[in-house]
Amino acid sequence: MTDSRNRKDSKKKKKSKNREILFVTYTFVCIFLAMMSYICFYVYTHEEVMINNSYNAGQQMLVLQNRRGSIYSKDGDVLAKTVVQDDGSEVREYPYGEVFSHVVGYSTKGKTGVEALANYYLIQSNAPLNEKMNNNIANQKNPGDSVYTTLETSMQEAAYNALGVYDGAIIATNPKTGEVLAMVSKPGFDPNEIASVWEDLIEDDESSVLLNRATQGLYPPGSTFKIVTALEYLKENPDTYQNYHFTCNGSITIDGSKIKCYHGVNHGYVDLKKSFAKSCNSSFANISTKIDWNAFDKTLDQLLFGQKLPFDMESSVSMINADPDSSAENKIQTSIGQGETLVTPLHMNMITCAIANEGVLKCPYVMDRVENNNGAIMKKFSSNSSKRLMDSDTSQILTELMTEVVENGTATKLSGQLYTAAGKTGSAEYNSESDSHAWFTGFAPAEDPQVCVTVIIEGAGSGGDHAVPIARRVFDAYFSNHRE
Repeated sequence: MTDSRNRKDSKKKKKSKNREILFVTYTFVCIFLAMMSYICFYVYTHEEVMINNSYNAGQQMLVLQNRRGSIYSKDGDVLAKTVVQDDGSEVREYPYGEVFSHVVGYSTKGKTGVEALANYYLIQSNAPLNEKMNNNIANQKNPGDSVYTTLETSMQEAAYNALGVYDGAIIATNPKTGEVLAMVSKPGFDPNEIASVWEDLIEDDESSVLLNRATQGLYPPGSTFKIVTALEYLKENPDTYQNYHFTCNGSITIDGSKIKCYHGVNHGYVDLKKSFAKSCNSSFANISTKIDWNAFDKTLDQLLFGQKLPFDMESSVSMINADPDSSAENKIQTSIGQGETLVTPLHMNMITCAIANEGVLKCPYVMDRVENNNGAIMKKFSSNSSKRLMDSDTSQILTELMTEVVENGTATKLSGQLYTAAGKTGSAEYNSESDSHAWFTGFAPAEDPQVCVTVIIEGAGSGGDHAVPIARRVFDAYFSNHRE
């Protein structure tokens, strides 16, 4: 009787132990399957990131199998191509040299620009299967896929030539689509010679020729920032902004902090429109005392300050100090785009594009499509997202203010053209000697915007005198090639 009971207890213990073992086994199997499923899902959804990783041997396999594809402008001009030498070696050539140097980039000594952005597609080959088989038999590489950009050759050349001997940057975009039409940065470099000058460049601590100033350069925005200050005032006073008035005597003192208008100009009696058109520092310093800085801080967040910009190429983060508890001096300087405020030309262009597009930013992009060697489209690109930066009514009022800048303000060198334009100039001081960068950002036609242009010229002085004529040449290039 006792033996029988012991055997039953032993069987129960064995079954219990087996259940525990099975539970642990199944648990680990489930965990393993979950991990495998996640890895497979990650590889599927992040294939481009993984292929572009320099530690991925798969990338090297593709490079050995396929000849790097070409990069084209929107109008079909070759911007980068791979040339096979007599000895079978491959050389990357850039027919336009410095003109597209920063935006197209290089693929030697690392990769930058479109060369980096489109690397995944350029090392792939979607040539027909029979062609790949023949190449394999002949021990030849397959032709890589080609990438067509949104860049227009005539616009890029016009921007490059207009900037001339100045250091700075120009970016032109389509506000309705987000297409980057031109992007120039100076000083530049010849990507055809990057390998031979590489050591000299990296050893020169003062050299900044590799920096894409359009996306990575950080500058005080000067009076172009009055667009942002005016935006906040309009948001807080949608029904009474037309009642604003101020008498400018060439300077203003607030809580012991004195600020002067550019060159001490006395603007006299001004409303908001004239304050904006004449870029009256005193009036905008006065406005800084009338806005809610807690609300302004939220507006700056909405305008992407202090955030990574929604653009696939590498860009810097704009910086600003709009602390509601900061000093009157800081608030005055911030309201006119000075003090601690630093922005990229790309960021100012994006804000301008939102104004031109009824308050909605179409996020910029530079790759239009991928084609195989037979011209079949493998992938099409467009703006990956839209962001509302302001309401349409406010954008319309800002358009009216910016049109007045061109017609009767600081950008009159852009008036009288076959197209109407809207914009804002800036003269941004950057040292104690009051030297300033010249800015312009704007769009045309004012009534139906098709192109936005942002210009920064380092150390040139007045935006109205120097940046506006350069912007006009870029606008002219656009409209000469887009006549209906």
